[in-house]
Amino acid sequence: MQAFRAGGFLAGWKGVVALAGLTLSGFCVAAVAQGATAPGLLKVRLGGDQVETRVVVDLDRSVVGKLVSDGADGRVVVSLPRIDAPADLRGGGQGLVRRWHVERGGGSARLNLELARDAEVRRRFLLPPGDGVKSYRYVIDLKARPGAGPATGLTPVSTTAAATTRPRAVITRAPERKGPRVVVIDAGHGGKDPGAIGSRTHEKDITLAAARALKARLEKSGRYRVVLTRTGDAYVPLDGRVKIARAADADLFISLHADSGPSADVRGASVYTLSEKGERRVASVLGKDDWLMPASLGADRTVSEILLDLTQRSTRNRSAVFAEMLLEHIGDETELLRRSHRDANLAILLAPDVPAVLLEMGFINNPDDERALADPRQRARLMDAVADAIDAWFARDAKVASR
Repeated sequence: MQAFRAGGFLAGWKGVVALAGLTLSGFCVAAVAQGATAPGLLKVRLGGDQVETRVVVDLDRSVVGKLVSDGADGRVVVSLPRIDAPADLRGGGQGLVRRWHVERGGGSARLNLELARDAEVRRRFLLPPGDGVKSYRYVIDLKARPGAGPATGLTPVSTTAAATTRPRAVITRAPERKGPRVVVIDAGHGGKDPGAIGSRTHEKDITLAAARALKARLEKSGRYRVVLTRTGDAYVPLDGRVKIARAADADLFISLHADSGPSADVRGASVYTLSEKGERRVASVLGKDDWLMPASLGADRTVSEILLDLTQRSTRNRSAVFAEMLLEHIGDETELLRRSHRDANLAILLAPDVPAVLLEMGFINNPDDERALADPRQRARLMDAVADAIDAWFARDAKVASR
């Protein structure tokens, strides 16, 4: 796996934002606080479309918000106790929000959202600073009511008016996923890159055989469309593997590898997910590779920052959940390292919107692990366990999304 870690792996953007089981698309900056920044409320951001809209309030401190109006009267009002805000803070809308403004008084800030359509508050939550973000983020998710028309008591927003208040950059809403889930399996190394070398095997051969076995097992159920980043002993550049995943619109990315340690006594499988340091690399990757962003985004850097802000935490959490489920399932088929779930600044895990893990199936320079990985029957049992974990993860993901 050493040669793999030295490479650079670029990540793609699918155009769909997923956070806490809620899918948002058509995301763009609707408004940012103008004027001098006061303590407390830093800025307000909006994103989404006429079906689902997210409002993010950046704060310099924690807060317990209170829902004053839930949208039944055409407005959503949230009170933020002990929060100050800049004077005359207001902005144009986006998605389900026609326009917004912030009132100050009594030591609190009150966020008023005037709705463009009948909508309800689906959830509210606070994200603390972390993963390179210094501010608190109070998130309000809105969803259109069934058969929603213009919000009660409000005149519809004309197309002309909407065009004058919305920013230029808009992402087209992606269609709902129909048919099988897409799983991209990356067989590590290949061709001129053998990967780690055991006493009688090469990592590139082990990973390809495992990828084929996992593909066959997943396709047998009829629930998945499986894409391999390579189907033979060919060298596929790392950025090419990402482009394969982007073209497939992957729901899950799993990269298969076999480790090699300084001692032949070390054995056991492990799973890697993206580290915080790796997350901070995503912005620089997006900044220098225009092909990673939809053409409609142009050069709007603020849009990129908000997209990353709202997706990375969710993707990282979903990847971590899958990693734990994967270890639970394969633990009955193979030895696990003592610290089996690890995070690393691995370039292959950089996609901000695709849950991804790297599975080290064992140590190829350990005789027991190499023997098991080279045995088709034992390798098939291991891949069956991986497939069971994938089944369980998608079942959980669907359950969360339906809440």
